[in-house]
Amino acid sequence: MGRSQTNLAWEVLLDLSGAGPRHERLARALRTAIRDGVLSDGAALPPSRQLAEDLDCSRWVVTQAYAQLVAEGYLGARTGSATRVRWSAEPESPAGPPASAPALPRYDLAPGLPDLRAFPRQRWLDALRGVLSVVPHSDLGLPVPGGHPRLRTVLAAYLRRCRAAAAEDVLICTGVTDGVTRVCRALRAAGITRIAVEDPGWPRLRRAAESAGLTVVGVAVDNDGLCVERIPVGVRAVIVTPAHQFPSGTVLSAPRRAGLLAWARDVDGLVLEDDYDAEFRYDRRPVSTVQGMDPARVVLLGSVGKTLSPALGIGWAVIPPQWTQRVRDANPAASAPPVLDQLTFAIFVEDGAYDRHLRAARLRYRSRRDILVTTLGPTRVSGAAAGLHLLLHLADGTDAAAVVRRAAANGLHVADLDTYRFATGEPALVLGYGNLADNTVADAVRVLHAAEDAAGSAPP
Repeated sequence: MGRSQTNLAWEVLLDLSGAGPRHERLARALRTAIRDGVLSDGAALPPSRQLAEDLDCSRWVVTQAYAQLVAEGYLGARTGSATRVRWSAEPESPAGPPASAPALPRYDLAPGLPDLRAFPRQRWLDALRGVLSVVPHSDLGLPVPGGHPRLRTVLAAYLRRCRAAAAEDVLICTGVTDGVTRVCRALRAAGITRIAVEDPGWPRLRRAAESAGLTVVGVAVDNDGLCVERIPVGVRAVIVTPAHQFPSGTVLSAPRRAGLLAWARDVDGLVLEDDYDAEFRYDRRPVSTVQGMDPARVVLLGSVGKTLSPALGIGWAVIPPQWTQRVRDANPAASAPPVLDQLTFAIFVEDGAYDRHLRAARLRYRSRRDILVTTLGPTRVSGAAAGLHLLLHLADGTDAAAVVRRAAANGLHVADLDTYRFATGEPALVLGYGNLADNTVADAVRVLHAAEDAAGSAPP
């Protein structure tokens, strides 16, 4: 690998003020830059003719300054090669070891991630090349508010085909959290001050609503999903995950769906449907969206964070027509994913690569879930055969937080169910298997059992 071009010192600003001849002032400025670390060891200085032209001085001024610093040991010069810095300051006192990135766990059972090893790099690269070969120059300017028209059209067709959504106009955002934040700002501007969320549920959606100025109210979840009848009087908005509730793993039942829409009509309210894990159902076909049943009362939110990678930062929101302008007005400076990424995803969907990726991922996750359930013991596990996580119920009296700590000490990342609750409850862990390698399932479970045993036998 060649030397990094960032090791060139051609653009360093030099302070030539002060007394003395110009070649001495230049030598002093370069010496200071070297001592202060602005010019690091090995940095290449510009040729004397180039620097003389930049400083509007004679070449002699530069060669004299370079010669002086070579003699002092700050610079090294060799015929046919650039003049380079050959000096670095030793710290006067030890500063301790450099900060390092947190160590990655050996076994990743944290929820919320897909299989990052399976990201379709080559197909994504092919789609990106296709975009770059045909994209007009006008698309390389500032992003269009609301998302590129091509991706909006492609996603609308995809959501109608695969999720039975009533998607005529799709807003492109950077993820579900971003979409929730935008809608909650519009709710606040419309005078709605309280919003219900599932308990347990994703804390970041709760924080998104709070950041928009809303008061968040937790509503219990049971085996049929959100307990609609427990939404407090006066609340006119709710965030739900009907396809696969996080983290309980339940699916919103048909009676609850009907009840949720009846509630929204009765209070003139709005349902924010996070289409979480909708693509991954292993025992039967995924249920369709609630939004498709009443598009005037439901906002549909989704992203590629659980299907491809959260690093892409691509999400979408299908907003009822009467709320579209309100959402725009409440978010005048909203950001959007990079245009090239939007267009790449559009091609990825159009040519069927996204469908093929999801089919392969569905088979892989189903097999991995079956292995994990069998290894853990089916009687300890709950949650529909869907998504990328399940619940592991611990013995009564077990300190789930202690299990998490002991597991982490042995390289296993798991999550305490209490992390997602408004209040503590029966001990359980949320196990995400999306980013867990198949050949490590047995070893990960052994570490988990050891952590349970240690936490169970530890003194209170």
